[in-house]
Amino acid sequence: MALAKRISRLGTETAFAVSLAAAAWGAQGHRIYPFHLGDIDLATPANITAAMERAIADGKTGYCPGAGIAPLREALAADIGGRRGLELSADNITVHPGGKPVITKFVQALIEFGDEVLYPNPGYPIYESQIEFIGGKPLPYHYVPTDTGFAIDLDHLRSMITPQTKAIVYNNLQNPISAESTPEEMAAIAQIAIEHDLWVLADEAYFEMRYAGESTSIASLPGMAERTVILYTFSKKYAMTGWRLGAAVAPIELSSVFSKLNTNNESCTTHFIQWAGIEALTGDPSGAEEIRRTLQGRRDAAYEMLSQTAGFSLSRPNATFYLFPDVTEAMARKGIATLPEFAERALKETGVSFCTRLHFGTPQPGEDRMYARFAYSGLPEEDIREGLGILKQWVEA
Repeated sequence: MALAKRISRLGTETAFAVSLAAAAWGAQGHRIYPFHLGDIDLATPANITAAMERAIADGKTGYCPGAGIAPLREALAADIGGRRGLELSADNITVHPGGKPVITKFVQALIEFGDEVLYPNPGYPIYESQIEFIGGKPLPYHYVPTDTGFAIDLDHLRSMITPQTKAIVYNNLQNPISAESTPEEMAAIAQIAIEHDLWVLADEAYFEMRYAGESTSIASLPGMAERTVILYTFSKKYAMTGWRLGAAVAPIELSSVFSKLNTNNESCTTHFIQWAGIEALTGDPSGAEEIRRTLQGRRDAAYEMLSQTAGFSLSRPNATFYLFPDVTEAMARKGIATLPEFAERALKETGVSFCTRLHFGTPQPGEDRMYARFAYSGLPEEDIREGLGILKQWVEA
């Protein structure tokens, strides 16, 4: 019996493959320092967990509306709209089991077979996977290194647009490179979208996971609210990665389509978890703030250790929980030619596990530098210093 041909076009989140390799090495008795997966080892704030338990006790264990329960959609409209300067109602909101399904439903709702979608590379691998799976044509746009991190190659992006281009995925505060747009860059993306009548998927998973400055949504720029879908997730700010709770903010006509897709795909997002989401948005914010402070301390520790390691070059980002150092010179010091060998030897000789640039899209012509991604959200600060100290000794030996 043959599988559907479209399955061959389905990718995966390759960080999980790195996780399996690290777990296998750890199962042999080796100490592992897991910098590979952007999970959070901190507990969800207690008031959120208590709200979920109350909801179960109150019988919130059955089906609920596919779009999400009204109190949560209203709370999301108020919170997301207030933080982004947008006028939203519950009709603009659909609730999903995590942020990732919003990517899938955006593509399902808007992309016909052969339509082109611009997406960031390096970038979150599920963008490319879902575009190809649905039958669209993924067009990877690039970043260039700057003194403060990375910037979108706007000239290259403009050169890729054709009459078949339908949408652009825009991930400000970006995974894996932590890139943050300047106001000028964001305005340029908005201008491109308006000029070419493109839909925009604004992946804002890290909108509130920042340590300095203020976040701005591209949806708040003139002419953008009517063509933008915001991906929102509870995973980062509230340490709710395993709860699977997210939302889409969209024009009302598109929200009704997302609601219909929800009914077809999941029936609904888990009822009692949605009540926990209401508490996250409207209850005591101190737990979320403590999570942010802890992650900022981890950011500072990881940056300090990596920036002092010979052959590593990186900037200190203001948001997300990733560092993306250039490791070209470090690899040369070790006589290592490829990123897979660098990562494997680091794992087996230091216990430090990390992803590389190769896990976030195919390198494009002209790329001649080597990069690795270190996620610091899943390790205590002392383990960060210990593990990266061992890595430093290994690189410099």
